[in-house]
Amino acid sequence: MPGQAGFGGVVRTLQHRNFRIYITGASISLIGTWMQRVAVGWLTWELTESGFWLGLVSCADLLPAVFVGPFGGVVADRYNRLKIMLTAQTVSLFQAIALFALTASGQVTVELLALLVLINGIAMGFNQPSRLALMPSLVPREDLSTGIAINSIIFNLARFIGPAMAGLLIVSVGVQGAFGANALTFSAFLIALFRIKVPRRPDRGKGKIPPSIWVQLGEGITYAARHPGIGPMLLLLATASLGVRPFVELMPGFAARVFGGGADTLALLTSTVGIGAVMSGLWIARRGGGGLTKLVLLNTLLLALSMLAFIATDWLWIGVASVAVAGMAMVAAGVSMQTLMQMSVDGDLRGRVLSLYGIIFIGGPAAGSLIMGTLSESFGLRLPLGVGAVAVVAMWLWIWRKRASISEALEPKATKVKPGPDQTETGRYQTPI
Repeated sequence: MPGQAGFGGVVRTLQHRNFRIYITGASISLIGTWMQRVAVGWLTWELTESGFWLGLVSCADLLPAVFVGPFGGVVADRYNRLKIMLTAQTVSLFQAIALFALTASGQVTVELLALLVLINGIAMGFNQPSRLALMPSLVPREDLSTGIAINSIIFNLARFIGPAMAGLLIVSVGVQGAFGANALTFSAFLIALFRIKVPRRPDRGKGKIPPSIWVQLGEGITYAARHPGIGPMLLLLATASLGVRPFVELMPGFAARVFGGGADTLALLTSTVGIGAVMSGLWIARRGGGGLTKLVLLNTLLLALSMLAFIATDWLWIGVASVAVAGMAMVAAGVSMQTLMQMSVDGDLRGRVLSLYGIIFIGGPAAGSLIMGTLSESFGLRLPLGVGAVAVVAMWLWIWRKRASISEALEPKATKVKPGPDQTETGRYQTPI
């Protein structure tokens, strides 16, 4: 059922108690997350002055989500998702406290730093599927798109606020200040999670021996692959994540080699992507639901075309305009796709299917940037990204021909039902999920 357009829909979504508490805690926690990422990178360089260690610590942060995520999805479908998040956030809190203590006492080594970052990465790998699957329990179906858009807005705002605050703390009190502040933000999110009250999901497997993790993992993958809407959406997301989204990670090279600038040029390009993302999130939040399949497809095409414009010029302001459009298109497509999957997936498989979404969303750009960065040594920066953009257009053409069946599978007519185990009590006319 389409949500109410305009800021009235945003206000209404924020009036839901659980969502309001969640988004407040998440806003604080995300700022701390970005503070820690900057502080970890700075500390790694201070300890080693090694590009190898920078890459290794970065992998320890991001790769666990790719490998642990599928199992996190199974756990999210087996157990209480709110308790899983509380456990993961508690682990991350103690990790942040350990980093603060080690740096404040001068006992930190790069090996200990990498180990603690790895522990946090594993915790977040279990946290993410539950976090994504929890959203329909926080807002009713008609406000789901707006809720996901608001979450996207705070994520992109945190990308600016967190690094800026980390820089101030590192300069004024040292790197331990950023780690200490991150521990406080985790505490704020934990308090928020303790205050959220959602209906308990019924234990459908009571008295039965549950299938093995591997069986349930296979069920999730098979369900997503065979679903006439989710399968093509994940395929399109994978192509875009590998083919065009790595432009963000490659931005330092474009700023220096293509546009002949320095740190100021990089800051301009990076900030412009974020501004476009926030503007798009605001637009999606005001827009409400309906017609999301078409929105995903059109914005994925727009993302690919903006990348072709980006690599075709060495004029900085054309490049700035291109990445602004790319930032807007990424968020519009991402929020719309996640909303469609939330509304159409079987509730008992939500964690596993959304874990696949998370793996592709995080792991795709990481793998794509590694591939394109390696190819750029022989072919330059422009050609690999151009080939990636053309591949996205080719995939888009194939999926565009199937848009009617995809839309029918993802956006069925709403029916009047009682709220399901993953829905809020405030749900009214909803499709079973």
